[in-house]
Amino acid sequence: MRRFVTLKCKCVLKENIAAVEEKILRACQSAGRRREEITLVAVTKVFPADVILEGYELGLRDFGENYVQEFESKHPLVGGLSEARFHLIGHLQSNKSRKAADLFHVIQTVDSAKLARRLNETGKPLGVMIEVKLSEEESKAGAAPHEVTEVAEAIRNCPNLNLMGLMTMPPWSDDAEPSRPYFRRLRELAAPLGITCLSMGMSHDFEVAIEEGATHIRVGTALFGKRKKP
Repeated sequence: MRRFVTLKCKCVLKENIAAVEEKILRACQSAGRRREEITLVAVTKVFPADVILEGYELGLRDFGENYVQEFESKHPLVGGLSEARFHLIGHLQSNKSRKAADLFHVIQTVDSAKLARRLNETGKPLGVMIEVKLSEEESKAGAAPHEVTEVAEAIRNCPNLNLMGLMTMPPWSDDAEPSRPYFRRLRELAAPLGITCLSMGMSHDFEVAIEEGATHIRVGTALFGKRKKP
């Protein structure tokens, strides 16, 4: 019975990946961009390691997790996937820097010079992005727009860190269009810094994000369905 359920879920995941890919292609065509410019980060928070293994078997290579401790429990089962890249997309406390550096290839949520230096001190080569807070929501984390240059300079002074880009998360809305000004603002912040990599857009608004220049989209629900709280 368990094997039947696994195979059924894998079939659904295969269909979902195809549907997401079709939307990515349409958005790229609309924006005059190439599919190769977009990295699909499959968000697997809350889901078990089996889901990562199934996604990898079906061709997914980039996976996003929100919590260091949660991914630490999955890592023994998925750490051997040779082509997989694991992204931390949730807030990182500086006291968990070393553990995060051991587990992830990319930290998308660097929001201060202090955190950058702590990650650099681990001695692990890491790709990093600066999380930028563009909304007024208290629940959102990230560097303020006027702090981005300072954080970028700090990262560029850290030999173990590679500044990949900027990341943001707009306020939630069922409609994708309200996200557009936030995506556009992130692109405007990146341009004078010579940054071309932008992580923005989720299941409900990634098509708009691609139109506004996203290079990394973080998609969970559209691939794996709604999450159930543990």
